[in-house]
Amino acid sequence: MVTRKIIDIDEALCNGCGQCVTACAEGAIEIRNGKAKVISESFCDGLGACLGECPTGALRIIERKADAFDSKAVEEHLAARSGDEIKLACPSSFARKIPVPKVEGEGGRQTAQLSNWPVQLRLAHPNAPYFKGAHLLLAADCTAFAYANMHADFIKGKIALIACPKLDDVEAAIEKLAEIMIVNEIKDITVVRMEVPCCSGLSAIVRKALERSKKDLPVVTVTIGTDGSILKGD
Repeated sequence: MVTRKIIDIDEALCNGCGQCVTACAEGAIEIRNGKAKVISESFCDGLGACLGECPTGALRIIERKADAFDSKAVEEHLAARSGDEIKLACPSSFARKIPVPKVEGEGGRQTAQLSNWPVQLRLAHPNAPYFKGAHLLLAADCTAFAYANMHADFIKGKIALIACPKLDDVEAAIEKLAEIMIVNEIKDITVVRMEVPCCSGLSAIVRKALERSKKDLPVVTVTIGTDGSILKGD
């Protein structure tokens, strides 16, 4: 056993809604007898992707002695229960590689360049194989709607993640991004943010994650205007 961060569930507050179950990409939580339960300590990575989904505040992250997180055991657990989508994680959080077309669409129509799933930082699993040696893109949620050529100019050739520094749990985002950096040989990071002031927090998330992971990676920051123009590129 090791001393580490792990989820703690207050059964008195839990109403059994199951939202934490679908938020846990590792399948560490199930609803049993009407209450959320951590079925194995080794399945819980302690990053807290489930925290923001609980409507009653029954979940928290604590630090205590627990079995070490075991990514191999998680893979086996998910594979063994791939047909049990209710007790397992939501299919939206299953890590998978997406084949990217090598040719442009007919009539000059752009083809999608997204090569990984999920894209939400809070749902991303640090051990997903596509992170190995990746050129990482961290984009603000709104950028893909504001900038028309997002796929061709920014997503192409990169592993894409999205986050919102105003609406997301910033500490959880820093922790997740830092772990991705620690367990993978990330080559560089491109940050694409909006011009609105709160979006500057995306760069702060990257900076703090680099400090926490003790990594020194090249970072390029691009700012998109609300009119869809590129205002700044570092």
